[in-house]
Amino acid sequence: MKKLLLILILSMAVMGSMLAQHTVSGTVLDDDNSPLIGVNVLEKGTSNGTVTDLDGRYSLTVSDDQATIVVSYIGYITQSIDLNGAGSVDVALLDGVTLGDITVVGSRSYNRTATDSPVAVDVIDVADIAAQSGKVEINQILQYAAPSFNATKQSGSDGADHIDPASLRGLGPDQTLVLINGKRRHQSSLVNVFGTRGRGNSGTDLNAIPASAIKRIEVLRDGASAQYGSDAIAGVINIVLKDKTNGVTGGVTYGAYSTAVGETYEEQYGDALFNVDGKQRVLDPDGDKAFDGNTTKVDLNYGMSLGDEGGYINLTTEYLTKDRTLRPGFSWRKGYGSAAVDQFQFMANGAIPLGDNTELYMFGGIGDRDTDAFAFSRSAPGADGDSRAVPSLYPNGFTPRITSIIKDKSATVGVKHDLASGWTADFSHTYGDNNFHYFIKGSNNASLGAASPTDFDAGGHSLSMNVTGLNFSKYYDGIMSGLNFAFGTEFRSENFRIFAGEEASYATYDENGIAITNPAVQTPFVNEFGQQPSGGSQGFPGYSPANEVDRNRSNIGFFGDVELNVSDAFLVAAALRYENYSDFGNTLNYKLATRYKLMDGLSIRASVSSGFRAPSLSQIHYNLLFNNIVAGRSERTLLASNTSTVAKGFGIESLKEEKANNLAVGLTYKKDGLTATIDAYQISVTDRIVLTDVFDASSLNVGADAAQFFANGVDTKTTGVDIVLGYRLNITDANRLNVGIAANFNNTEIESINSGDLNEYTFFGPFSRAYLEAAAPDYKIGFNVGTELAGFDIQLNYTLFSEVTLQDFQWVDSPATNQAEADALFAVATDIYESAGVLDLSLGYNLTNNLKLTLGANNLLNAYPTPQFDGWTDQGGFNDSVQMGSDGMYLFGRLGFNF
Repeated sequence: MKKLLLILILSMAVMGSMLAQHTVSGTVLDDDNSPLIGVNVLEKGTSNGTVTDLDGRYSLTVSDDQATIVVSYIGYITQSIDLNGAGSVDVALLDGVTLGDITVVGSRSYNRTATDSPVAVDVIDVADIAAQSGKVEINQILQYAAPSFNATKQSGSDGADHIDPASLRGLGPDQTLVLINGKRRHQSSLVNVFGTRGRGNSGTDLNAIPASAIKRIEVLRDGASAQYGSDAIAGVINIVLKDKTNGVTGGVTYGAYSTAVGETYEEQYGDALFNVDGKQRVLDPDGDKAFDGNTTKVDLNYGMSLGDEGGYINLTTEYLTKDRTLRPGFSWRKGYGSAAVDQFQFMANGAIPLGDNTELYMFGGIGDRDTDAFAFSRSAPGADGDSRAVPSLYPNGFTPRITSIIKDKSATVGVKHDLASGWTADFSHTYGDNNFHYFIKGSNNASLGAASPTDFDAGGHSLSMNVTGLNFSKYYDGIMSGLNFAFGTEFRSENFRIFAGEEASYATYDENGIAITNPAVQTPFVNEFGQQPSGGSQGFPGYSPANEVDRNRSNIGFFGDVELNVSDAFLVAAALRYENYSDFGNTLNYKLATRYKLMDGLSIRASVSSGFRAPSLSQIHYNLLFNNIVAGRSERTLLASNTSTVAKGFGIESLKEEKANNLAVGLTYKKDGLTATIDAYQISVTDRIVLTDVFDASSLNVGADAAQFFANGVDTKTTGVDIVLGYRLNITDANRLNVGIAANFNNTEIESINSGDLNEYTFFGPFSRAYLEAAAPDYKIGFNVGTELAGFDIQLNYTLFSEVTLQDFQWVDSPATNQAEADALFAVATDIYESAGVLDLSLGYNLTNNLKLTLGANNLLNAYPTPQFDGWTDQGGFNDSVQMGSDGMYLFGRLGFNF
């Protein structure tokens, strides 16, 4: 907090020093009266400048009201404009060779646009959405801005409560590659294990990147392994950081969630149900509440020039604090709801010219997140009670808390140089590290009895990455209508670690309070009720020295990439990439893409590609011994590493890469403020890595009753259509109207289960299959309308989710082993979440040129997923984490400023 106050004080001092300066703002349009994105607006004779946003708007603070601004954009004629005291200047750029919204992802040509691209790319203005919607995290923003992106808060899912799993086009969280400024971002060290979407996967923690540091996000909705390497099966998310130099922007956001659930649960269940409409909140010391999940976010961004040759540094800091939410659950799930968060983030982005042809660039950041989530409740101890609770510590039972400290850091440094031959060289190195450390609170180790501590250091895991790349590219404008050629190499090394917690977090103790290491001679502890309780910290078991891992691997890749404009109308592109991994071998992937302009503004595009995803180090080496509650009893379960003798004994083969084939075809249209894209796709993935269900291991003498593994378990096919329509109308200089529709229709099917000689129902049963196939709803359709009028702006968004079908926890309590048993369970254990929609509304008003107040509500109608509530949901609460999630209506206010 002291750091935050210091930053605020310094920022206010900077603001004060700039009040005497002059601010000019306006809109830059093309000759069709459509807004232009990414136009450079520079104060003449300085390096002070900015770029236009998605509505073509800009705001720039200059030295005085007599300054001259220079407005330039690739393909348009540059204009110099004397202000002569004007505070508002709109600019119409004359067409040279029109390009449009320049994108980085999906093409190594700098002469490409979103609608001009041969593949589907969304360009998202994160800053505007964050300011208008009150959404404080990247996953929340993308959930409602990108049609094929899906992420919801989890509960009762251990590590996934703290890092949200997210997916693109219904594939796994680790099948989407994330870049920052075009450079690979490291993944989280977390592998999703317990009851969650993305089960068995490890993805990238997008929420570790401060939203206010982002200029735009480009979402490539197409396979791109041939261009970028592993993970880019579903697509690529490229986060472009801010590079503006015109002072300070920021804001303070505050909001809270309604505790009203809008159903008759209290009438149906009475005192048997907790947290209904903010009542009977036994885990909340403040008691009954109408609102919870109180959220405060403070964000600051400052940009300044470095020297007089175009250098800059842009700095961002964010502080976020959010209380937990509590939603309806029975006695075994009194703490159902999303986790509490305290988070500090810092991000920097900069560049320094080194002469006329060379630029040194660097960017990176740090993040520190403390989280706090409730696990499943333990009931009161007794002869017929819960053996997991120590009577002297918790006579009425308890609900343990899984807390974590997650530290994230990254840094990239590189040099770009324009060679005399016309080639551009880019040499860079990127380092990234994620450290996830568990601390279990309000718990006990029941095998220690009254001597048990209540707080535990449970250990954790970390993943680090180093990437060194060298790329060359050149654009030949004299070959046909233009040829761009690129090639390069990339070397990547990774390290995955599991580190042990304190002994009491993982050990089972004997009658003398000594950790059992030799069961043949040590007598287990027996409590006063004659029960032999299990060991380890309740809620989440600690990692033991036997679980510790410190493994490395490396890979090297070589790629070539060419784009040829055969004519002004016809584009063809091809890419080829070879990768060699130290742990599983090599792979070669290709991509072919084309775009043809059928008429002015209308184009058809298509692509075909192969792809792959290397098994992550965490999937290969992760292991844990834990207690699972099945049919009311504690079952000691071993999640064995893929390299273990236990896995080999069950016939589980060494993990190999997932392989994919992508097909896509689409139409794009852009004319007079109307933009439309329609893209159909098919993604076939073989040897997808899954976490199996549990097998009987009681006879193996491994200290466990059951075992499960990571395996190349299923082949899937995903088909779908993305539709994005947008219309922008400038009614007057001060009145604009934006209308949009963004839709994704998606279907994932398991085509085969690769269980070998193992029973396929035990290997990967209907419960797990349903989660994989329901990673995305069958459709998600977003409608949005926004308008600006006389200092006001209004934004209205409605998102409709399809029906979602899941299988509930009865499959785990009484697992099927054949089709007849499965049919019987389908009749009683199928949960159908009806189609439902979310309405978001916000109203903004410019108090002054430098201050803006926004008030609004997300999920204004307080919608929830709506199945028949019976307590069998996987997360134990009144619904699963599907569609809009389980937090309900969120009311917010934001005060934004810029100086």
